[in-house]
Amino acid sequence: MDSSPVRAGWLRRDRLAVAVGLLAPLALTAVLVPVRTSFANTDAALALLLLVVAVAAIGNRLAGYVASLSAAVWYDFFLTKPYERFSIARAPDVETTVLLLVIGVAVTEIAVWGWRQHAAAGRRAGYLDGINDAARAVASGDSPTVLIDRVSASLTRLLSLRSCQFQYGVAGLGKPARLQPDGEVLVRGMPWDVDAGGLPDDPGTEMLVESGGRLLGRFLMVPEPGSRPSREQLLVAVAFADQVGAALAASHPVGQ
Repeated sequence: MDSSPVRAGWLRRDRLAVAVGLLAPLALTAVLVPVRTSFANTDAALALLLLVVAVAAIGNRLAGYVASLSAAVWYDFFLTKPYERFSIARAPDVETTVLLLVIGVAVTEIAVWGWRQHAAAGRRAGYLDGINDAARAVASGDSPTVLIDRVSASLTRLLSLRSCQFQYGVAGLGKPARLQPDGEVLVRGMPWDVDAGGLPDDPGTEMLVESGGRLLGRFLMVPEPGSRPSREQLLVAVAFADQVGAALAASHPVGQ
C-alpha cells in the first residue's frame, strides 16, 4: 500500500501545528492587551502555558518549541512593562517569562514522550494481532501456501520490504544476510547494525524457517531503501517464521 498520502497528511498536520504554535500566543496576548492592567501577569502566563500544552498535545516537538518561544516573546512584548518593547523592567516578570519558556519546553517533551508510548503500544497490539492471526491459521489447518502468502504480506508491511519470497528447502543461496532467531542480523557471519545501515538489500536478507532443527525453507527479504526496522519488529518477523515452520512441519511430517 502506498504510504505517500498518509505521509503527506502528517506533513500538512505538522505544518499546521507549527503555524498554530507560532500565531496562537500572538493572538491571545493581543486579545489581552486592552485588559492587561486589570489582572496579574501570572494569570496571563498560565493562560499562555495552557495554550502551549494544547499545541504540544496535538502537534510535534517543533510545534511545542515554537509555541513556547512565541508565548515567551509575546508575553514580554505585550504584557510586561515597558509595553510594546522587547525589554522587561521588573525582576518577577523576567522570572515569569523564563519559566514560561522552560515549562513550555518541558511540557512539550512530556507530550512527545506520551505520543511515542501511545504509538509503541499501538504497534505492539498490531504485532500481536498479526501473530495471533497466523497462529489461528495454523491451528485451523489452513493451507501452508495460504499462510505463507499471508505472512509474506505481513512481513512486507512490518519491515518495509520491496519484495518477500518464500523458497522451499533453501538456505544460504546467494550468500545473503541472515536474520537470526534472537533478532540479530548477520552479514558474512558478523553482526550488522540495522539501526545505522538498515536491512542489507543485496541480494537481501534471509530468515530461515525451521521446525525441530529441520530446515524447511527461507523467506528472502529485499527491503525498501532506508528500511530500518527495530529489534522488536525483527523479533516479530521471527515469530511469523515460527508459525510458518509449525504449519509446514504439520503438513510434511518427518518420514513422509
